[in-house]
Amino acid sequence: MNWFDWIEQHLFTCPNKYFFGLDCPGCGMQRSLLEIFKGNVMESVMLYPGLLPLMFTIVMLIVHLRFKLVNGARLLQYSYITTASVVMVTFFIKQFIQHQH
Repeated sequence: MNWFDWIEQHLFTCPNKYFFGLDCPGCGMQRSLLEIFKGNVMESVMLYPGLLPLMFTIVMLIVHLRFKLVNGARLLQYSYITTASVVMVTFFIKQFIQHQH
């Protein structure tokens, strides 16, 4: 058994899905991150489209805090809005698709 197999078997359970049977806006993020680590970028995007914008936002936050970028705050605002939009739009699409079945 390799490291990825062990991680896949020990992912955290979403409390929202466990108690209410409904996905939350973060459902799929762990599996998506695991696919990034495996090098499967397209699979990662299919599992959780908001992960790459979230990762970009986190990296930009760290860079801005460290180097005080001239337009860093504005870039972070746009990045945050983009990330939140991607997460919420895909969440609502997923909810709509789940309720169709």
